[in-house]
Amino acid sequence: MSAARALGRVEELAVGAVDADGLVAASLMCAGDLALAQGDVGAAVDAVGRGVHRAQRAGLHCLLPDAHTVMALGALRQGNTSVSLEFVEQLRDHALLGRTGDRPGQHAWAAAQLLEVQGGAKSAAHFIVGIVTDEQLLPDLLSSQPAAAAWLVRATRELGDASLARRVASEASGLAARNPGLRSIEAAAAHAGGLLDGRPDRLVAAGEAHLDPWAGASAHEDAGKLLSALGQERDRAVEILERAVDGYTNAGAPRDARRVVSRLRSLGVRRGRYPRSAGQGGANPGSLTETEAAVAELVSHGFTNSQVGGHLFISGHTVAFHLKKIFRKLNVTSRVELTRAWSRLAEEAAEPASTV
Repeated sequence: MSAARALGRVEELAVGAVDADGLVAASLMCAGDLALAQGDVGAAVDAVGRGVHRAQRAGLHCLLPDAHTVMALGALRQGNTSVSLEFVEQLRDHALLGRTGDRPGQHAWAAAQLLEVQGGAKSAAHFIVGIVTDEQLLPDLLSSQPAAAAWLVRATRELGDASLARRVASEASGLAARNPGLRSIEAAAAHAGGLLDGRPDRLVAAGEAHLDPWAGASAHEDAGKLLSALGQERDRAVEILERAVDGYTNAGAPRDARRVVSRLRSLGVRRGRYPRSAGQGGANPGSLTETEAAVAELVSHGFTNSQVGGHLFISGHTVAFHLKKIFRKLNVTSRVELTRAWSRLAEEAAEPASTV
């Protein structure tokens, strides 16, 4: 029986049970994890959202960190900045206050990813180093979230600590050796090792082997970046990066897809429009383009032009150009007025349509 079918049976069996809410809440959390690993972000967020309601009704607050982790990762992949900012604080509190139940590594990793998106690896250094140097957290995280291996190798190298990167790759390799035949674990080890050794061929193989579509796209992106650094490999790099864009898009991760599209454009490849981020959908009057809506969303949350450019993979000058057009279209004259107008538009978009 597949995992999805088994989880579906839990709700049926819970009918009439004394602890029905608790059983259903736990199964919904697992269903959310499974959906996220399969690249269905919408289904993942929906499942854990329903699980939170059941868990709160049953008084099982210990399940909330798991739900917040899935919601945070879903928001991060969808490019929903406002939700990401909210969960950064919640996950930070869960991790630092010891409210992370039996999966502290996963919660800390989710928080680290969100902080890294906001301010680079240095802003998440406390979490990154804490995970990698903990003899229990690291193996637990890599066994439950194989995609974390490559992310941690990348992050520790950005911090300038090659020894930590080697530690992660070694742990991933050892985990694969102890669990032969587990495809996700083996793909994660190949991905981490390929990054550490600078082996694009190994990264491409890892991209094909990953069961998680987001992790597969990540491996292809890493391979494309290495190949593009080799002048004679440009065509191959473009091919692999195109696969990364498609993989991220299919995994419901438009923000990651936008990053790869930006790299393709630096190689002279035009790929039409950027993939649309989920966070742009709520408050977007028809007069704004998708990029303008993304800029307005980020500016309304207090980001500078440089920070907005970093999130959207465009220059600060381009952000300023879009901002001038946004001001004109929304009839505002300052960032403060834009924030108020954008908040009002978001509230109007969230209101249910009236029925006659």
